Amino acid sequence: MNRKLIIGTRGSELALWQANYVKDRLAEIGVQAELKIIKTQGDIIQHLRLDKLEGKGFFTKELEEELLSSKIDLAVHSHKDLPTINPPGLIIAAVSEREDPAEIIIIHKDCVDIKKRLSLKHNATVGTSSNRRKAQLLSVRPDLEFEDLRGNLQTRIQKLRDEKYDAIVLAKAGISRLNMELSDFHLEEIAPVEIIPAPAQGVLAIQIREEDTELFAILQKINNTEVAKAIAVERKVLNMFDAGCHAPLGCYCRFRDGKYESWTSIAADNEDFPDRIYLQSETTEGMAEAIFEKFSKERKLPASVFITRDLDENSYLARALKKHHIKVEARSLIKIYPTIHVLDSFILKRADWIFFNSKNAIEHFFNLNPLILKKTKLAVLGRGSESTLRKYGRVADFSGDDLGISTDEITQKFAELVDGQTVLIPRAKDSLMSIQKALTEQTKVIDMPIYETVLEPNVDKSNADVLIFTSPSNVTAYFRENLADPEQKIICIGHSTAQAIEEMGLNYTLPFSPDEMGLAEAVYGI
Repeated sequence: MNRKLIIGTRGSELALWQANYVKDRLAEIGVQAELKIIKTQGDIIQHLRLDKLEGKGFFTKELEEELLSSKIDLAVHSHKDLPTINPPGLIIAAVSEREDPAEIIIIHKDCVDIKKRLSLKHNATVGTSSNRRKAQLLSVRPDLEFEDLRGNLQTRIQKLRDEKYDAIVLAKAGISRLNMELSDFHLEEIAPVEIIPAPAQGVLAIQIREEDTELFAILQKINNTEVAKAIAVERKVLNMFDAGCHAPLGCYCRFRDGKYESWTSIAADNEDFPDRIYLQSETTEGMAEAIFEKFSKERKLPASVFITRDLDENSYLARALKKHHIKVEARSLIKIYPTIHVLDSFILKRADWIFFNSKNAIEHFFNLNPLILKKTKLAVLGRGSESTLRKYGRVADFSGDDLGISTDEITQKFAELVDGQTVLIPRAKDSLMSIQKALTEQTKVIDMPIYETVLEPNVDKSNADVLIFTSPSNVTAYFRENLADPEQKIICIGHSTAQAIEEMGLNYTLPFSPDEMGLAEAVYGI
């Protein structure tokens, strides 16, 4: 290409970083470019909430007008800010690789309470103008208060330093790109499979005139086709719901282990409890349509659910079911008894790590008043265990939920992390010991059965539409005397429970995450 390109960009530090990133990528393929800063409606109007601004392209319209009038050759956008339909004459020619789409909660250190989920104190005031974030955060922390937050990243963080909020929520991508100094705050990262990001969050879009076929061909050299395919699902979901970037809708799609996985969260407004769907597919073709169909108002949800443990009426799953008037029958089919009453302090001193794979293991372990050395790190399998651990004033040094991967992969990652060290594993007496089997030969294991389960006699059959089993022991207790009706759906909270159901030759659904959020996704997805 003979001409020097003009890149249109907003003027914030983050927007300039993004534009310079594209400029550098172009330079790598021998194309020269310069930047032109353009102010948008979203930059100028700072006193209104984002959902009060007219239209859907309030961070992009002015750049698109400059493109259409040929005053610039290409515009660099944060892809999540773009409307799902391009103005006539414009196209997205290329997208970048995806920065981590996770969210980060930045918390004043005097507002931290590690016993609470997300490490936020009770009734904390959180700054965000995103209805999507508000709805999802309220679903896990209904006590939180929210105040609108506008401005560039530096402005938002300064408002937090000025104590206008107890915490603020930002996309991790922007923080990472600017390498911001935040050591005076407590940071809590939320995986995109927990708080589902905005469609295309973390991706840059390069927009050009449709007629500029020469530039389109050149930009294919820096286009990430795999990212484009995944975010196309997210953007199509957004389009099918006719929602803009201020809507309480989150959608995240990724390609992993030969399959596409997607998480979608939709709420009626920022105070509505969001419905969530997890979907897996061999291809992206028809994936957005399948997601849309799952949220159809005509779709019949189960009328009743049976779960093999007590369910707090204020818990995530209970509130998710209550929203749709789904009756709950909650009863444990086992009793749990401690097998030891005193911990050997010498054993605790030997441990480099303590790994918990269940809430029961944590509760029985801490009931023994353990003296844990500072050097000893704690690991949990997932969100349920992580929340239980917080109740004892401890935060996990390793949590499977931070990785956003399956249970099998979590155990493998943990095995690699602790290779050659000493791991203490408090467990149930009848545990399948999946984590022990995953550890390397070089890793020393202190195996500690600290409780046992006893099956309840004479378990009554449930006629609920959905049966949720929370442990292999509960499976054994239920099917010792009962059978599942052909029309009843079965959900298993984890792999060991699923294995027990599989051995009976029954069909089941395995949630992505072995916790109440995963169970809610599975019930809603039936």
